[in-house]
Amino acid sequence: MKKMIFLMLASLMMLTTACGSSGTKDAGDAQSSSEQEAVTISIVGKDLPPDARVIKGIEEGMKAEGKNIKLEVVPVQSGTYSEKLGLLLQSGTIPDIMYFQGGDYAFAITQQILEDLTPYIEQSTYVKASMNVFNQERTKNYPYLVWLSPTSSQIPVMRQDWFDKSATGKELLANPSIDNYYNFFKEMKEKNGAKFAYTTAGNLDELDVMFAQAFGLTSTWIKGADGKYAFGKTTSFEKDKLEFYAKLYKEGLLDPEFLTKKWDTKEKAFYDGQAAIIAGTQGKVIDLYNNKMTSQNGVSAKVMPLPPAKGKAQGYLPIDVSKESRGFAISKVSKHKDLAFAVLEYLASPKGQMLDKLGIEGEEYEIVNNKIKLKEKFAEWYPLFVGSTINFKPEHEFDPATPYLSEPAMKSLEMIDSLSSKDNAFIIPAELAGKWDACNELYKEFAANIVMGSKSAADFDKFVQAWNDAGGKEITEYANQTIK
Repeated sequence: MKKMIFLMLASLMMLTTACGSSGTKDAGDAQSSSEQEAVTISIVGKDLPPDARVIKGIEEGMKAEGKNIKLEVVPVQSGTYSEKLGLLLQSGTIPDIMYFQGGDYAFAITQQILEDLTPYIEQSTYVKASMNVFNQERTKNYPYLVWLSPTSSQIPVMRQDWFDKSATGKELLANPSIDNYYNFFKEMKEKNGAKFAYTTAGNLDELDVMFAQAFGLTSTWIKGADGKYAFGKTTSFEKDKLEFYAKLYKEGLLDPEFLTKKWDTKEKAFYDGQAAIIAGTQGKVIDLYNNKMTSQNGVSAKVMPLPPAKGKAQGYLPIDVSKESRGFAISKVSKHKDLAFAVLEYLASPKGQMLDKLGIEGEEYEIVNNKIKLKEKFAEWYPLFVGSTINFKPEHEFDPATPYLSEPAMKSLEMIDSLSSKDNAFIIPAELAGKWDACNELYKEFAANIVMGSKSAADFDKFVQAWNDAGGKEITEYANQTIK
C-alpha cells in the first residue's frame, strides 16, 4: 500500500510542474480566479492513481496564487505505458496534460495534437529557470515535451573504502588511462575479493559510460577523413573497444552474467561485494546507491564516482540533445492551455519543488529549529518532475545531518557537468525507424557475441556489411544530409 501511495505521489508530481504565465489566453481560463468555479484540468501519467494529499496540495497551492483548478487523473490500462497511452489518445481521449515516456513523436509530428511549448517556456518564470543547457537545446529542437531533470547520464561508482586501500587507485586518478583502468580492475578482482570488477544490467552501454570516448567514440556519428559521417559503432574505434571488452570478459573482470543481469541483481551484486564497480544515473540514483551501500556495509563504504577513461578523448557518454526522451506535453485541443502549463509552472516554483522533491511536511520531512530535517520515509521519495537542482532554493536550509543529496551524489552531478558533451544524434524519421531498430538489434547481438567470444574482431567487416544491408546504408546517407 505504501509503495502504491508513493508511486501515486511521485507520478502526480511529474505531472505538475511548469508555468504560471504563458503566451495565450484561453476563453475558459478567464474563470480561473479563486473566487470562481474551479476549472478541471485532466492529466495522465505513468503509475498515476489520484493521491488525495498531493492533488490537494497542488490545488490549494495554485488557488492561493489565484488559479482555481481541479485536477482530474485520467486512468491508463496496465501494460506497457507508451502503448496504452497511445491507445488512449487514439480513442479520442486527449487529456490537457500528458506525460510521455516514448511514443510521442507520432502525436507531435504526424497527428499534430501536441502544443508547441516554446512561447509558454519563454514567458515562464520557474520552468525556464530550472532548465539546464541540454534541456534548452532539446526543447529548441523538439518543443513538444518539457522535462526538468538532469540528463539521464550514468556515471561509474565504487566503494570509497575499497578505493582507498588499493595500490593502483592513486595512479588511476592521476591518469585514468585505459591501461591504468585495466590494472585497477585486476587489483579489484585479485586482491580485493571482488568476483569481478564491473557488472552491468544486460547491455554494454553501462561499460561504454567509462570507456567509449577513450576509444574515440566521441559521438553517435563520426566524421571521417573524407568529411563524411559514419555510424560510430561501425568504425575501427568500435572494433578496438569490443576487443578490449572481450579481454575483460575472458579474464573475468567483466561479470560473466552481464548480459542477463537486471537492474536489481546488478545492484545486489554491488552491495554484496561481488562487483567492484557499477554505473548509475547521476544525482538521486547515486544518492540511493550511497544510502544502501553504507546501510549494509558501514559509513566507510560510501560510494565514490569514478572519472571516465582517458585515451583518444575523455568524457562520459555524449548527451543526445535531439529531443527529450520523456516529459510532459500539453494538448493542442485543450481549452485551458494556460492553466495546464500553470500546473507545470507551479511544481517548478519554490513551493512546488518542495512538494516534488521532499514530499509532505510532517511525513517525509519536518522543520526543526528552522531547518529541514528529512525523516526516515524520505528514503523512499523520488522526484519525478523537477529532478534538477538548478533552481532549488528552499526557504530553509537542510539540517546537516540530513542533506538533500549526499556528497557522492553532488559529486556525480558536478563530474557529469564537467565531463560531458553534446552528441550529434538526430531524430530518426518514421520511414527509417524500422530499419534503425533492426540495425541496433543487429549491433547488440554482434557486440555481445564478440565480447563473449563466439565471434572475433575478424568478423567485424561482415557485421558492418550486414548493418548496411539491414538499412544502415540509407540511414548513413540521411545522416550526412542532416548533420550540420
